Amino acid sequence: MNGGAISRRSLARLLARSGFVAANEEAAELLRAAAGDGVLLRQMLERRLTGEPLPWVTGSTTFAGITLRVCPGVYVPRWQTGPLALAAAALLPTRGTGVDLCTGSGAVAAVMRRHRPQARVLATESDQAACACARANGFDIEVYEGDLDEPLPAELRGRVDVVAVVAPYVPSREIQFLPRDVRLYEPHAALDGGEDGLCVLRRAVDAAGRLLAPGGHFLTELGGTQDDMLATGLARAGLEVVDRLVDDEGDLRGLVTRKAL
Repeated sequence: MNGGAISRRSLARLLARSGFVAANEEAAELLRAAAGDGVLLRQMLERRLTGEPLPWVTGSTTFAGITLRVCPGVYVPRWQTGPLALAAAALLPTRGTGVDLCTGSGAVAAVMRRHRPQARVLATESDQAACACARANGFDIEVYEGDLDEPLPAELRGRVDVVAVVAPYVPSREIQFLPRDVRLYEPHAALDGGEDGLCVLRRAVDAAGRLLAPGGHFLTELGGTQDDMLATGLARAGLEVVDRLVDDEGDLRGLVTRKAL
């Protein structure tokens, strides 16, 4: 990493030797973000080689077809969440109201807004830095700082068409099994869902029950057998499962539910 330009091939080789699986793609992202500035490129490469998330290094990521700013310290939206975001957008009426709880960088809210530009889209987030990042992403989203539905305007209760949430759902005891760079860098509060992973999600279900209009939809990311563990709370909130989101291997990634009429 001494003087001279770094080619894409050399950059990819460095990343591959350090264990980065998508080395070619990451090399291209770093080169794009550096925009010909060799000093900046080397600085970004040094940060990435420590394990710092690539979107923090480059300042952005692509999520469900849109480019999002991701500030250092803010949870990085996963590509696996894309189908949930697109499903939320598809269920949102043209002039409806959508809410994204635990919005992070504003990823799911941004997708809803992009696909339903005439809809009202609101987002909540308890982390101040994440709120600032979501606001910086624009998309004309109303961002409120606070816990779940607590900071939202009271008049929304019972009138929202779609509520989506990507809450922390990793059981505390399983945090140790996450990739090393995730454990070292990403905000713990965005990952740790408590003893069974559902500490925040159970409260999000209750929030959705308060916010949704009859016939409205609640979408949540989860995994494993957490759908079974969440069944009682969903029923109490008047929510019926209408679809299950699974990945290419058939593993559960999320639920789509509907509020009783």
